[in-house]
Amino acid sequence: MSLTTTVTNSYGHLLSVDPTIYIGYDSREHDAVRVLQHTIKNQSHPESIHTKTLNLQNLRRTGLYRRAPHIDSTCWAETTDSSANTQHMKDCFDGRPFSTDFSFSRFLVPMLNNYEGYALFMDCDMYFRTTPVELFNFVKQPSQQKYAVWVVKHLDQPSEKTKMYGCPQTTYKKKNWSSFIVWNCGHPSHHNLTVDDVNTKSGSWLHSFSWLQPEEIGSLDESWNFLDNHSDPDIIPKNVHFTTGGPWFKGWTPYREIDRTYSEEWRLLHKTVINQTSSP
Repeated sequence: MSLTTTVTNSYGHLLSVDPTIYIGYDSREHDAVRVLQHTIKNQSHPESIHTKTLNLQNLRRTGLYRRAPHIDSTCWAETTDSSANTQHMKDCFDGRPFSTDFSFSRFLVPMLNNYEGYALFMDCDMYFRTTPVELFNFVKQPSQQKYAVWVVKHLDQPSEKTKMYGCPQTTYKKKNWSSFIVWNCGHPSHHNLTVDDVNTKSGSWLHSFSWLQPEEIGSLDESWNFLDNHSDPDIIPKNVHFTTGGPWFKGWTPYREIDRTYSEEWRLLHKTVINQTSSP
């Protein structure tokens, strides 16, 4: 089945639109981004899925992203030592800590996709073990068109007190739902989400999809967002999500044996990416 979707644009004309995967980008996790892009390309063959990184510096240049950290915040931590005397980044609106450059920029995806077609947002600390083509074919079904987004509706509230670089772990309703979002960008309810909302609303408002009605949030199987140290080890993941850190962080160790298996799988993928880059 072709991934191309025919949509009616805002002028009432028909257009063909291909899906795009937007990856949250943080320079401290560059290796993770490269591995994720590699798995998207390899797993999608022969289909071609376009990928874009949400580069915060460029989003600021366009004027789409204007959100600033709290005045008491300093620069990003550069150590995983949670005992280090570091004032972690806090949001200027709700004062709560956030840990990556893409904590809020993910909610610009419908605008970046011109409110047309389908798009997937992913945290960069993931990798595919199966084709994302399957995912886009699922959401294109007529029975799914009532939904504005599709997510894995985790009940997870992490027990860990800190996460990457010792940043405080925060809890909120719908935790981890927004780490993997399939967007029905043309759904009319996304007109209730503006660029100003992304730049001024609290993190909890955005990550709880507060511009949508509950019945507009579709469900994905947990295999699409398998959380290390949480998801049932009997699940065969289609996409692995390293929520406790990741094998690209110095000193990180997995909590469970099944997570160790997937971290070794990631390392092999990383080695392949490095070898491809260094080949003449």
